[in-house]
Amino acid sequence: MTLSPKDLASYIDHTLLKPAATVRELDELCSQAVRFGFYGVCVNPSLISLASWKLKDEKPVPVSVVGFPLGATLLEVKAFETGEVVSHGAEEIDMVLNLGAFKAGDYDLVSRDVEAVVRAADGFPVKVILETAVLDDDEIVKACKICVDAGAKFVKTSTGFGPGGATVHAVRLMRKTVGPDLGVKASGGISTYNDALSMIEAGASRIGASASVAIVSE
Repeated sequence: MTLSPKDLASYIDHTLLKPAATVRELDELCSQAVRFGFYGVCVNPSLISLASWKLKDEKPVPVSVVGFPLGATLLEVKAFETGEVVSHGAEEIDMVLNLGAFKAGDYDLVSRDVEAVVRAADGFPVKVILETAVLDDDEIVKACKICVDAGAKFVKTSTGFGPGGATVHAVRLMRKTVGPDLGVKASGGISTYNDALSMIEAGASRIGASASVAIVSE
C-alpha cells in the first residue's frame, strides 16, 4: 500500500496538546493544517475557540480533548467540559477512558462516563482514548465493546502522555473488534510516513500526530 502525501494528510489530526502550547503555535498549526490538507486540528480546550475561528470556512475540523490526559475526572465534569468545547466550536471530541474504573472492573461507570460525553457532544463524533499501552489484549477488546455500546464513533489508542503509544498490534485488534464501520484512531509516537502508513494498513481510519508536516513531507 502506498499513499500520496495529499492522501495521507487527509487521515491526520494535526495535534498540539502540550501544556505550554501558545497562541503563536496554534496559528502555525492551523495554517499548516490548511496548507497541507490535514483532516483536523486537535488542541486543548483553552485553545479550541481560537482554533475554530481560524478554521472557519476551511476544511480542517476543530477537535478538542476531554478529561485529558488522565481520564480520571468526574463523569459530570467530562460532560460539562464536552458541552463547553462544543459551544466554543469543537466538532469532534477525544475523551479519555476512565482507566481506574476500567481496571477495577466497574464497567457500568466506564459506560456511563462515555455515554455522558456522547450526549453532551450533541451529535458530534466522540473518540474514546483507551491508553492501550496499559491494557492487555482482552482489556482492549472489552474497552472497545463498551465504547461501541455507549455510542462512541471512534476508539483511539493513546494520549501521547502514557507509557507507550500506538502499535500495529493494538490497532489491528481494535479494528477487528469494532468492525469496519467504527473509526479507529492511532496516536502516540507516530512520526514518519512509514509509521502512519503501517497504522492505516493495520486498520486505522485516522492518525493523530504532532509531527504531521514531517510525515507528509518525506
